[in-house]
Amino acid sequence: MGKQIEPEITSRYRVGDIRHCTADISRARQLLGFFPAVDLDTGLAELAGWLSTQIAVDRVDSMNANLERRGLAL
Repeated sequence: MGKQIEPEITSRYRVGDIRHCTADISRARQLLGFFPAVDLDTGLAELAGWLSTQIAVDRVDSMNANLERRGLAL
């Protein structure tokens, strides 16, 4: 999308966060015969196209403060 954004890695997490997760649809394929209607590359291209029309508002600082105020950030 023509943006160069460095991630901010704080090594902190929210209470209840799932920290390590991967997608695997093999069981859905096996049991239900499920196959995605859109492949990953096409889906990502569609998502990038939609995202390029959106206006992002950075609320990271206020959301982090809110989590800390509620005791939900570790």
